[in-house]
Amino acid sequence: MSAVGAVSCSRLLSCVWLLKPGMQKMSSFNLHTAARCAAKDYYEVLVLGGGAGGIAMGARMKRKVGAGNVAVVEPRETHYYQPLWTLVGGGAKQLAASARPMANVMPKGVEWIKSRVTALDPDKNCVWLENDTKVSYKYLIIALGLSLHYEKIKGLPEGFNYPKIGSNYSVQTVEKTWRALQDFKEGNAIFTFPNTPVKCAGAPQKIMYLSDAYLRKTGKRSKANIMFNTSLGVIFGVKKYANALLEVVKDRNIAVNYKCNLIEVRADKQEAVFENLDKPGETEVHQYEMLHVTPPMGPPAVLINSPVSDESGWLDVDKETLQNKKYPNVFGIGDCTNLPTSKTAAAVAAQSGVLDKTLSLVMKNEMPVKKYDGYTSCPLVTDYNKVILAEFDYNAQPLETFPIDQSKERVTMYHMKADMMPLLYWNALLKGYWGGPAPVRKLMHLGLK
Repeated sequence: MSAVGAVSCSRLLSCVWLLKPGMQKMSSFNLHTAARCAAKDYYEVLVLGGGAGGIAMGARMKRKVGAGNVAVVEPRETHYYQPLWTLVGGGAKQLAASARPMANVMPKGVEWIKSRVTALDPDKNCVWLENDTKVSYKYLIIALGLSLHYEKIKGLPEGFNYPKIGSNYSVQTVEKTWRALQDFKEGNAIFTFPNTPVKCAGAPQKIMYLSDAYLRKTGKRSKANIMFNTSLGVIFGVKKYANALLEVVKDRNIAVNYKCNLIEVRADKQEAVFENLDKPGETEVHQYEMLHVTPPMGPPAVLINSPVSDESGWLDVDKETLQNKKYPNVFGIGDCTNLPTSKTAAAVAAQSGVLDKTLSLVMKNEMPVKKYDGYTSCPLVTDYNKVILAEFDYNAQPLETFPIDQSKERVTMYHMKADMMPLLYWNALLKGYWGGPAPVRKLMHLGLK
């Protein structure tokens, strides 16, 4: 490592401990006492969803109202650290490294209700689960994530039974991406971005850059035509990072096709059909040797036409406090919300700190004052040892953690993505001790360098 690299790595490690005071172990708070004893049909705080947001908030609420007064509704037996799947699809990590038993991440003492939510009745402060089970609450935190809709692409998901096609967005298909990359011989390698909101908007590109790097290392790049077919009109929503990515695709001879939306996969023929969003009805068929599909996504079915949701089915929350706009005892976090920022684990971390403060005040009948600024982060993996660390706010303005130009590809940022962030996730975020990074401008405001 060069002297500059050593200094950057040292500074990176130093800054980690400044990421958030919340990493320090918090003392137990008892800000509110349950109006009645916790029972199987009533909880002081009911959390829907056992993903990153749900587990983090379950841990935080346990310290506020006591474990017996908190329940998390989650049917799945396994919890996945999904940001790792980019590296799994690229062959840099094993799928098993992203998984933990749900029982191991569920906050100790918190009731784990192994069921699905089938309906919400916020007017009566209750939800309905499978088998017509009703659970009531005083405060409700909705952290249900989003739904993948492969079926909205003709020929999927059954097309995944064929080779040459994969998707890093599903535990069932992420390893198929790596197999398709290894089996590549000659032709088009196509990477798609759908015409819907998605979680981790940089992920469709990350696997493309890793594929480019792998094909170069294996001597196959000259036989590959790499294409990024995106429904968007830009390569990335934040200009600073978009400019950097445009330089990357230019340098690596990657074709970017805008306003190009995947509508059909003919897996038996290795054909992908795209519609031109600027010219309705116009389609184009591409033969592929490798195809990575980013599926259309949408809100969980239970939120569609729900009283707590907006007209599109996303949980309708105040973008600064995360409190539902109609029901003051209902709150949201993560991918299921209509917050106008990118849906990432980093956003969940920042939201968890804000929501913790919001609930503390609401429980004391005070007005929320902590404001979420839309912070989100996307570590854009551009090689097996390089990352552009994009961090930004609601206004698509950079909100960077480190006192360096984060639009540049850096080895240190790759190690943070691949090695450091999983540790923070399992040991700090899910335990409710980490509320996201403190951007450098905030640190400097505090006199910290």
